[in-house]
Amino acid sequence: MKKHNLILLAAGVLTILQSCSTSKANAQTPQRKDPLSIEASMIKALEWQEAHPIFSLAPTDWTNGAYYVGVSKAHETTNNPIFLAAIKTAGYTNQWKPLYRTFHADDVAISYMYLYANTTRRDLVDLAPTKEFLDIHLFEPNAWKDGTDKAKEKKILWWWCDALFMAPPVIASYVEQTGEKKYLDAMHKYFMETYNLLWDKEEKLFARDTRYQWGVNEKDLKEPNGKKIFWARGNGWVLGGLALLIDDLPQDFEHRAFYVNLYKELAGRIKGLQQEDGLWRTSLLSPESFDHGEVSASGFYTFGLAWGVNNGLLDKATYTPAIHKAWNALVACQKENGMVGWVQDIGADPQPASADSWQNYGTGAFLLAGSEVIKLQK
Repeated sequence: MKKHNLILLAAGVLTILQSCSTSKANAQTPQRKDPLSIEASMIKALEWQEAHPIFSLAPTDWTNGAYYVGVSKAHETTNNPIFLAAIKTAGYTNQWKPLYRTFHADDVAISYMYLYANTTRRDLVDLAPTKEFLDIHLFEPNAWKDGTDKAKEKKILWWWCDALFMAPPVIASYVEQTGEKKYLDAMHKYFMETYNLLWDKEEKLFARDTRYQWGVNEKDLKEPNGKKIFWARGNGWVLGGLALLIDDLPQDFEHRAFYVNLYKELAGRIKGLQQEDGLWRTSLLSPESFDHGEVSASGFYTFGLAWGVNNGLLDKATYTPAIHKAWNALVACQKENGMVGWVQDIGADPQPASADSWQNYGTGAFLLAGSEVIKLQK
């Protein structure tokens, strides 16, 4: 893929560490990065990821869905054609289709980039497959909706908190483009089921699913320090998903205030859990369990917090230093070749990462973060 040498030269030589620094130096007053250097880091991340394709089930699965959400937002902010080219190539290759599990929120996440591509050029995208998926997913019965699935945790349609990133932003974007409000009404119904089941009012965090929710299982799972288990990326999915969702919700949507208030409450809690090096640990309430930063969660948090400042929902003076500290730490986790490391593998609970662990959704979170941090500089 062609290098954008002019951008890289204008940005200057980027000093990118081979792994996340946990030194006290990162705890000092964070330095702002200029927009060109941020865009340069984003381009390097995209180019490396496009050269190293990966997926779990298929090219249309949730891992690529999350990645291309980041690519979409990167293009929306920078208008750099390299990002749109990646979206178009993937969309045409996928024939603009979601994955096949119409009962599973993960499998429509890829449609976010289709809907974004549809805003860039008339008649570019075939939205019929996305509509078909949403019609089945939201309005036809399945075992997860009626609670008949044998797995105890699958009591509702969106039984895991990650789902709040996968489906709701797609639905809101679809409604913004089509005006079919019934999809928003269904979205709110299922979102509230997840909220009522997994939101911990005491800790102001989301349990990943009922297996990690105290008072629900026969044996409450806990960290070695006795704290509840709250997975960083799980809550990252929710915070990032709320930002994407609110962005496309109609101003007069009757439940909009609920989402804004939930976003603010979660954002405040997340800011307070940031570690001295600027990143968040895989276990939010037990940072000592894996004492290193994790990039996918931290990327979603950086995106979510920066989005809140840029949209006037969070106080700029309060949150901007934490955002700059987080972005600087994320860049320190990017290798010189563009690979974004320190990404926890696919999972459902806190696990370690390393300088050489990467996933496409981690790159997506990095791109999302950059897409909003750039705006803080303007």
